[in-house]
Amino acid sequence: MIRNGLRTRPKGTKPTPAGTGPTAIDSDLVRTLATLLSESDLAEMEIEKGDLRIKLVRHTAVSYAPLPAPAMAAPVVVSAPSAAPAAAYQAPAAADAPADHPGAVKSPMVGTVYRRASPEAKPFVEVGSTVKAGEKILLVEAMKTFNEIVAPRAGTVSSVLVEDGQPVEYGQPLLVIE
Repeated sequence: MIRNGLRTRPKGTKPTPAGTGPTAIDSDLVRTLATLLSESDLAEMEIEKGDLRIKLVRHTAVSYAPLPAPAMAAPVVVSAPSAAPAAAYQAPAAADAPADHPGAVKSPMVGTVYRRASPEAKPFVEVGSTVKAGEKILLVEAMKTFNEIVAPRAGTVSSVLVEDGQPVEYGQPLLVIE
């Protein structure tokens, strides 16, 4: 009851200590639930009792393995008697870049590439393997979905450019079929 801007309780009732009553939250219960959540593989837990509802959600940090640094061409120093600046490096030939190879199979999405169906299984393809058009050659996991990567054409695998379990980017060359 509110009287003159002050909250009062009805006559004959006792005051309730802070943190008690029908809407009070039991901190020991919350600690116990948090411990259960951290000890299990659950991502979230929700408990409801009467009007009281407690929801716990675990947020995990996602870490990614660093990508290997791209190979750079060795610098070529040219000494010239003229005052013109010398070439500091020589650009690699277009045929040397696997992304420019006409038989390069590129990743259609960002994800993690797998060369085998399971850790115990043999790889789908190796260098020297002969593949048919439409044959499964790799898997790319994206958002917990395994996507089959199939050979766009028949040929022989001349190079495999990724390791099993390596993160890949959209358009990154995965292997070369000649």
